[in-house]
Amino acid sequence: MHKDWPRMATELSQALKEVRTGSPETMKAFSALARAALEPKALDGKTKELLALGISVAIRCDGCVAFHAEAAVKQGATRDEIMETMGMAIYMGAGPSVMYAAQAVEAFDQFSAKKPAVE
Repeated sequence: MHKDWPRMATELSQALKEVRTGSPETMKAFSALARAALEPKALDGKTKELLALGISVAIRCDGCVAFHAEAAVKQGATRDEIMETMGMAIYMGAGPSVMYAAQAVEAFDQFSAKKPAVE
């Protein structure tokens, strides 16, 4: 099964605009929660995105995989770091996480292919 993860993230972003419009106070609170959770403190942003991606796999959330794979790329995660994270997700989520780990790697690879070269 091959999914177009960048397209999924784009389509979900459009759908999420509807949720923001329909439930603005809840979504403002959710955004504030996300900002607080992602703020680099003892853990840097990349580590936090790797954790989020691993949890996304363990709970089997396609949209979460798409957004956190993209964010991991933006934070500079390497494919080796993704693979180690997938190992932890599989350990914590058992068999179903193996299937989602394969999808998360595919998502990371697709977003990596889209990433502009850093000079």
